[in-house]
Amino acid sequence: MDLQLLKKQLLQDLKNVSSAQDLQDLKVKYLGKKGEITLLSKNLGKLTQKERPKAGKSINELRVLFEIKSGSLLSKIEKNEIEESLEKDSIDISLPVNNLQNGSLHPITRTIDKICEFFSSRGYLIEDGPEIESEYYNFDALNIPKDHPARDMHDTFYVDVETLLRTHTSPVQIRAINKRSVPLKVICPGKVYRSDADQTHTPMFHQVEGLLIDEKVNFGNLKQELTDFLNFFFKKNLEVRFRPSYFPFTEPSAEVDIMDKKGWLEIMGCGMVHPNVLKEAGVDPNKYSGFAFGLGIERMAKLDYEMDDMRLLFENDVRLISQS
Repeated sequence: MDLQLLKKQLLQDLKNVSSAQDLQDLKVKYLGKKGEITLLSKNLGKLTQKERPKAGKSINELRVLFEIKSGSLLSKIEKNEIEESLEKDSIDISLPVNNLQNGSLHPITRTIDKICEFFSSRGYLIEDGPEIESEYYNFDALNIPKDHPARDMHDTFYVDVETLLRTHTSPVQIRAINKRSVPLKVICPGKVYRSDADQTHTPMFHQVEGLLIDEKVNFGNLKQELTDFLNFFFKKNLEVRFRPSYFPFTEPSAEVDIMDKKGWLEIMGCGMVHPNVLKEAGVDPNKYSGFAFGLGIERMAKLDYEMDDMRLLFENDVRLISQS
């Protein structure tokens, strides 16, 4: 084939290109395995030794010409496609828009904030601690004996022999005493883990533990503090009672109940810090005394939001988590 004629044909074909696919088709036509420029290169062997250099140079120039022209065309085509896409997808900023629904804090977060608001106003520091805890801080330092049922595998998620997912936030109290010494007032919110799952329990849940240690602290101080808190939380004057109970880390211990529409309802546990716990933390029980209390955040949220099933708090239902 006459190279000049082929060049003229190639340039004409390039002028007719309107898309990236057209350009790809042309590349196959001229540079593919059976393309016209490729075939010319393969037929160089049929020429005489004298004709080959000139013909080879002309064929290569034609190949370079195609590459340069097609590259330039591809850039223009891509630019045009982008502009068309922008034009098609453009937004008329003068059009009215739908109002977006503002986000909302989860009921669990709101409940924690509400509890911390009260105790912070009373001078309590907010403390945090590790969720993967040692047996010492989770049990031993809290006067929980080796044979206590709480240590059983069916209640506790063990990581290894001496490490576990904390079953309560009380270990944070011990860490706070070690870090800050006494006198001390701390509130310790956080996640805890136990092997429970039903309408009123979940394997992971939230607790808030409170601790106050000072000189001459008595059970009357504890009763007044918790009564004031419950009245603040539920925004009304409640009928509150303290029933004798047992916890290894407090003595005496009590369960706190409030009166609701259906009768007495257990709300939290509390008591005076056991002297053994004070001694283990390096505090002189002859000089200092204190009280501690713990409550479940989900239980408080369930009551505050008047829910029937605590598991709703973990199902991400927008109707629930959007409530103010």
